[in-house]
Amino acid sequence: MHASRAAHDHCVSLQDALRDFRDDADGLDRAVEWGRHLAGVLPFGGRLLAAGNGGSAAQAQHLTAELVGRYAEGRPPYSAISLHAETSSVTAIGNDYGFDEVFARQVAAHGRPGDVLVLMSTSGRSDNLLSAATAGRAAGLRVWAMTGPAPNPLAAQADAVLSISSPSSATVQEAHLVALHVLCEAFDEALAETVAPARVVLTRREVS
Repeated sequence: MHASRAAHDHCVSLQDALRDFRDDADGLDRAVEWGRHLAGVLPFGGRLLAAGNGGSAAQAQHLTAELVGRYAEGRPPYSAISLHAETSSVTAIGNDYGFDEVFARQVAAHGRPGDVLVLMSTSGRSDNLLSAATAGRAAGLRVWAMTGPAPNPLAAQADAVLSISSPSSATVQEAHLVALHVLCEAFDEALAETVAPARVVLTRREVS
């Protein structure tokens, strides 16, 4: 049995998106840059907040799980919260203030200057994420957007953007997952570079 034309086209769409992600300085290089930036924030008391809707919510939760748990090798846990997973907060805020505020109020509550807010959207037009970006900037957080094709409203509000230029929402989400894993690899790599020299210095002090 041969794969359908739709299945073939789906794979081609993803291949094209990943090629563009790999070759674009605002793609692969941006994901690595973000991972290294987080390595300079999370081990020193900083926090990552993440949010999205639908499939992008699942992607955001995937990212925070990798940081609180581990990506590849064992390491200390780091503070990372998926705002959509706070179900009581989401439903209370949505009921009392409206769905557009479900993330913004949590950002205002949990975010501190220097923290990072990652907002994921295939369209870049979700009102609750736009409100979250506004709240994040007001609170002094660094706002990162992972979106589909740019320009879009969310990208315009973010400090940095990683956009996937595909008209397919499924392809955008699949490429975002690759970007998240690249980010985690870069985070672990930068963390190892930071921790290893510190151990050497500590050992030398102990010996002296």
